[in-house]
Amino acid sequence: MNVSHSIIDVDERSLIHTLSTIFGAINDTDVMVGAGDDDCAIITISDQDCLVVTTDMLHRKTDFPQQMSAWQIGWMSAAVNLSDIASMGARPVGLLAAIGFTTDMEVQDAVDIARGMSDCAIACGTSVIGGDTDLHDELTITGTALGRVRTDSVLRRNGARPGDLLCVTGNTGSAGAALLALENDLDGSDVLLRSLLEPMPRTHEGQRLAATGAVTSAIDTSDGLAMSLYDLAAASDVGFMIYEERLPIVDEVRDIAGSRDELLELALYTGGDFELLFTVSPGRLEQVRETCDLTVLGNVVGMDEGIAVVGTDGNTFTINRKGYLHIGSLEEV
Repeated sequence: MNVSHSIIDVDERSLIHTLSTIFGAINDTDVMVGAGDDDCAIITISDQDCLVVTTDMLHRKTDFPQQMSAWQIGWMSAAVNLSDIASMGARPVGLLAAIGFTTDMEVQDAVDIARGMSDCAIACGTSVIGGDTDLHDELTITGTALGRVRTDSVLRRNGARPGDLLCVTGNTGSAGAALLALENDLDGSDVLLRSLLEPMPRTHEGQRLAATGAVTSAIDTSDGLAMSLYDLAAASDVGFMIYEERLPIVDEVRDIAGSRDELLELALYTGGDFELLFTVSPGRLEQVRETCDLTVLGNVVGMDEGIAVVGTDGNTFTINRKGYLHIGSLEEV
């Protein structure tokens, strides 16, 4: 990447790659996985166990819909970090929060943000264990989540192999449809709106999936299904073939979408669904099905076959590499 470019002119993945080459310059034998290689860094803490660590920064204007309550802002700030812990198959063991409050914010709002963070952490089996506060021009929250997992069970992005099955928990497109409804004053059920405003990290499912030993790779889908597919493909040097008819889309999302193209846009390219996208060894699907609600989307294929969808009309089309980016927004990259 040409470092003379303005930040706004580059996509987030490219910038992360560039910065990671700097952060990873020092060789530390305790660091199994460093910056940029997975959803979390992985640190050895014993012969059997490792610590996974992740951090994420959120801003009032770009990351929190205006309709969000202060409690929901706190919940979301915890959820984005705990979802990364879930994708590694780890048990959350603490959340740190650094919050930049604005001078005009009510104390009650600050209290509600803290309660939202705490409630999300508790729902995932952990707690907020510390952090920092200061004043800022815009509400800014940075969370750092920690998780613990057996070294031989940790889930990575880079283990998928051709022939594996591609699976996802929950549904896809729900958060995107909820945002569309809010932005266009459309009716949306409480269940649909909560998928966007109060997403539930799949920490419990992640731990159960890791314990099976059948999951070969995993990632969370908070940046959108398509972007997550491309991240998995790049890490494992594979491609994916999925089937449109298998996309787990709830009826309400189908009703909100005005056309097939808009429905596919919601299902593939909008972020906010904090689900787990993962691959499973052939022959072990039934064992994995016992751990969580999942949908088999398709198969892992060779890298030269790319990432594509078999449509309901029988035609195959390529999935574009686009999704939610903190830098570059919803743009194809």
